[in-house]
Amino acid sequence: MDGMKDFLGLAGKRVLVTGVANQKSVAAHVARILLDAGAHVALSVRDEAARLRAEELFPGLPTHLCDVERDGDIRRLAQEVSAGGAPLQGFLHCLAFANYAGGLKPFHETLRADFMQAMDIGMFSLVALSRALAPALDPDASVVALSISTTSTAAASYGYMAPVKAALDSAIPFMAKSFSAFSRVRFNAVCAGPLKTSASAGIPGYLDNYLYAEMATFRHRALETPEVARLAAFLLSPASSGMNGGCHKVDAGMGSNFFDEAIVRKATRDA
Repeated sequence: MDGMKDFLGLAGKRVLVTGVANQKSVAAHVARILLDAGAHVALSVRDEAARLRAEELFPGLPTHLCDVERDGDIRRLAQEVSAGGAPLQGFLHCLAFANYAGGLKPFHETLRADFMQAMDIGMFSLVALSRALAPALDPDASVVALSISTTSTAAASYGYMAPVKAALDSAIPFMAKSFSAFSRVRFNAVCAGPLKTSASAGIPGYLDNYLYAEMATFRHRALETPEVARLAAFLLSPASSGMNGGCHKVDAGMGSNFFDEAIVRKATRDA
């Protein structure tokens, strides 16, 4: 692990991680990698229940409350983080929400309120949080957002979350360009294939797509959450200093293996 510490160059650096929901979440895996690399990690969660869960997973870490739908919460988070002293070397945006309480509906039946809430939490919060945290960011800090692969966005089971994630991806180079006017802060996105997480379990129809994605990877084994977390940790670190404004796919080759022979044979046989 000492070699990893030296490679990432995060020892002693402060990193803010948002979205730790449970031990299976990508954010939780990233936080563990950062801690192993010697970073000082702070967490941000939506409410008190989430804070209790996060504190059970990571005892002793500073854990802030921030509902990103509330401007006052975002301002308070920025003030609390700034009071920590040393600048932030990294900021992980791992936030998304979609209201599937009524089940998965055809895309054209998406409600305006549901779509706008998902866009606010899943995309615009990157803009709002980055703007508020700007004074606390190191001039060479790295901001990383968790997104999904372009192959995954085509899955009907994602519903209106697909264009929300597409908007998040499109914002990455704009944020990089905007911040370049006064800093060297970098922005990148990790675009992951289907994962087995608690959040994905709540998406109607997700399991079938997950099983198909497993067949479609070159290795015929599903993408694993630690694989996504390792890429995120790398992008948060000075080791990725030459990478900015990009959306980086990690899907075990699923997006390049549409015509896997076994899948083609099965599909044409069933047809």
